[in-house]
Parts: sequence; C-alpha cells; structure tokens
Amino acid sequence: MSKTRIAAAAIGLAGALAASQAQAQSASSSEQEIALLKQQLKMLEQKLDKLQSQTAANTAATAKARAEAKAEAKAEARSEAKAVVANANAAVPFKTPPPVSGAVVTMPNNRPTICTADGANCVAITSRVHWDVGGYDFRPNTAATVPQKLDSGENVRRARIGVVGKFLEDWNFALIYDFGGSSDGFGGTGAAGTTPVGFLPGGGTSGIENAFVSYTGLKPFGGKMAIEAGIMDIAWTLDESTSSNDIAFMERASVGIIAQNIAAGDFRSAAGARWYNDVFYAGAYVTGPTTGAIHSASTASPPGTSEQYGATARVAGQVVSGNDYSVHLGADAEWLIQPPRNLIANTQTLTLSDRPELRIDPTSLISTGAIANVSGAQVYGVEAAATYGPLWVQGEYYWFNIDRDANTAVAPVGTSSLKFQGGYAQAAYVLTGESRKYNPASAAYGGVKPNNPFSINGGGWGAWEIAGRYSTVDLNDQLATAAGIAGGRQTIYTLALNWYVNGNVRFMLDYLHGTVSKQASAVSATDTGSKFDAVALRTQFAF
Repeated sequence: MSKTRIAAAAIGLAGALAASQAQAQSASSSEQEIALLKQQLKMLEQKLDKLQSQTAANTAATAKARAEAKAEAKAEARSEAKAVVANANAAVPFKTPPPVSGAVVTMPNNRPTICTADGANCVAITSRVHWDVGGYDFRPNTAATVPQKLDSGENVRRARIGVVGKFLEDWNFALIYDFGGSSDGFGGTGAAGTTPVGFLPGGGTSGIENAFVSYTGLKPFGGKMAIEAGIMDIAWTLDESTSSNDIAFMERASVGIIAQNIAAGDFRSAAGARWYNDVFYAGAYVTGPTTGAIHSASTASPPGTSEQYGATARVAGQVVSGNDYSVHLGADAEWLIQPPRNLIANTQTLTLSDRPELRIDPTSLISTGAIANVSGAQVYGVEAAATYGPLWVQGEYYWFNIDRDANTAVAPVGTSSLKFQGGYAQAAYVLTGESRKYNPASAAYGGVKPNNPFSINGGGWGAWEIAGRYSTVDLNDQLATAAGIAGGRQTIYTLALNWYVNGNVRFMLDYLHGTVSKQASAVSATDTGSKFDAVALRTQFAF
C-alpha cells in the first residue's frame, strides 16, 4: 500500500470519527428539545384544563342565575295568578274549591258516622222507630171492673233520633230525643187559671231520653270503667240492660218495669260509674227524677214538689262461657232514699203500676194507687240467663219493700211496711241458627244478627226466632186491713215470632193471654179482675 493511500485512508477515518461525534452531539440535543417540548405541552394541557374548568363553572353559574331568575319570575306570576283567583273567588264564593277537612265518613251498621282521620273524635246520627198495631179481646169479670174496655189501634211506641259520639278518644256523649209514646200516658191535668191544659200529647213527660257525658279513660284492675252523668237509661235490671231494639218481646215483663220506675229506668237523671271486663260487671249510680218532673216548689197546678233521689247497684257476670254456650248470674239493689213531696197538699206518696205488657192502650190493669206517707223503698232482685247455640233463656225475680213512716200528718200514720214481689222466665230459639252474643259493657245478651239478610235477588231470608214468656207480679199486701193495698195480681203468657230482615229492620208478632186477680179495695172483696187476649205487630227500624 502506498503512502498516498495510507494517508487517504487516515484522513477518511478521521472524517468518519468526526462525523460520528457530530451525530452523537446532535442526537443528545434533540432529546433535550423533546423533553422540553413535552414539559411545555404538559403545562399547556394543565392550563387548558384550568381554562375549561373555569369555563364550565362560569357556564353553570350563568345557568343557575338564569334558572333562579326564571323560577322567581314563575313564582311572581303564580302569586299574581293566585291573587286574581282569590279576588274572583271572593266575588263568586261558590267557585272556591272546598278545603281538605281530614274527616272520615263511614256507615257502621248503616249509622252515618263522621270521625277525624285519627279516629279520636267522632259524631254519629242514631235513630229508632217502633210502630205498634194491635187489638184486645178484653173481658171484665164484673161490672165493677175498671176499665170495662181496652182500645185497639196503633201506637208509635218509640221514635227517637239524636247524636252519639266521642271527644279525644275517652269522652263519650249522647243527646237523644224521643218523639214516640203517643199512647204511653194521659195528657197533663194542670190548669192555666180555670182552663185545663195538657202539657204533651200522651202525658206530661219530657222527650229527652239521653243527654249525658261519659269518661272512659280509666282502666283499673285490668278492666274498663265508665264514669257518667246526665239523663240516661240506667241499666239496672237484666231486661233493661238489653236494648229495646234487641228484646225478644214487644214489651219487657211488668215486674221489671215497676221496679225500675221507682228510681232507675229510662229518662232518669243520674251520676255514677260502672266497671267491667270480659267476665265481671259492677255498677252503682245516684239517681234523681225523670225528665219532665215538676221542678217548682210553689206552683199550685200542677202541685209543686220536691225532687226525689235514690240509688242503684248491680253486680253480674258471665260465670261460664264457651264457643257456643254461656251462663250469666247477677244481683240487683235499688233504694228510693227521698220520695218526692207534694209541697201544696203536704203529701209524700208512691204509686206502683204497669200496663199489661202491651202499650196500644195506656191503661194500667194493676196499680197500688198513691201509697201514703212513703218514707222510702227498697227493691232487691236476682237474675240468671244462659245460651246454648241458638237457644237463649233468661229470668229475674224481685222483692219490694215500701216504708210508710213519713211524718206528713196525713192518714194513715205509722203503718207497717208493704211487701210486693214478682218475676218472669222467658226463652227463645233462633230457627235459622244464629245466637245472641254477650255484651260485657252492659252484662246482658244482645240481639240476633242475621247471617243471611233478606234479599229477593240474593236469596237470603234473614233470621227467624220464636219465643215464649211467663210473667207474674203481685201488688196485694195486708188485705182485709185498713192499711192494706189491693193493687192486684197479674199473670201473662206471651208467645212471639220475630223476623230479623237484616241488621236494621225487624218485624215482631206477639200474642198475649193475661189474667188479673183484683178486688175493689183491701177491705172489699168485690171482684174487679179481668181477663184478656191480645195480638200485636211491631214494625221496627234502627241504626
């Protein structure tokens, strides 16, 4: 190899090395530039993100402002519209939409009832109508018998309407007026000057049957208690504790009516309490006069009288019970502590009487007349009842004691007490299989509720019941003495057929056969007794 070639090769090698070094330096510079550009790009991306966030925030704020402005405009427009509607409603009231009251309207057993939404306050309309039609075959024993005839016809026995309800769950009330009794009594005999006037058709008795308030918030000894006062129906006897809508006969037995009329019964002012649970019942009341009694001490016609007061007590219980049977026992006591006193004639009397277990004609066939110098009276009774499926039996017996030692200076003075007594036994059988249910609140059996109410379309025939009763009461004592009372002895047999059309409508058909043994007075054996047969039909609805 020549020197020239070697020199050329050396020069070429040197150039290649120089070029290689230059390329290396160029590559290093490019990497730095790339890194720098990446850093700048990252900074630009961050700035872009920040700008985008700010833009989004500004957009949202703008939208919110617009929405608020729009909502405010709508509210203002709505307010203006309401003002326009209010003005229009003020000008035309019937166009105002009714406010939401929160009341709930129901019809339990077809009784219109309005309650608050929580059920703590309620008011309901209640009513009953008992319309009787019937006739008597009356046979006086002698011409001395009074009366000589009983009048056949009709009687609106009860026509009641009123309201019942509660306040704040525990305060119960009732206000019921009775428009019935068109033949329950004779017109008043008072006078305006010398002109006789009658106070009410059928008798001088107020029609307020119930007007009382009852508190049931206390529940001592695991039971329920009702503390009540006002004008009410004192559930003193077992028969009286059963609603007149549910009794098996058109009228209750005479002995119970006579007993409760002394100081208990319907239309009676009273205050007291009763406690009960599923087994036991106890109640006691202080009683006053009935509604319509004279409250004046100075009137001459009718005579001014002082008001009477008395007391009643009853304990009873369902001593045996099962799925389709039960047994009830009880005892009662009643005291007339202060009889009413006639302040004009200075007399203090008591009369015991009743109609012959039917009220088409208001005449009483047995009566003690006005017993003079009565200082008090006591009545004691026992009661029993039982059910077995559709069979129901019930009976009561009562003993009366009338004290006659009041100091009125009216003969006879200082005479001995009088003793009377009486009772009844009755039974009923529901042919369609229903049974009477026990009501612990009154310690008595309720009525018959048909399983299949009568319906021409549905094929139901309601419930059918047959019943029979024997009742007797003796108002004779100390006969053949001047101080004796010849009020008479009455015995009545009653058969009944009852059709319960549905829970609100009932038809009752009663047949009565009665005998009254009576003499003209305690010292006269003249026969003034009688016999009678009667048939009567009752049409009833109640809710």
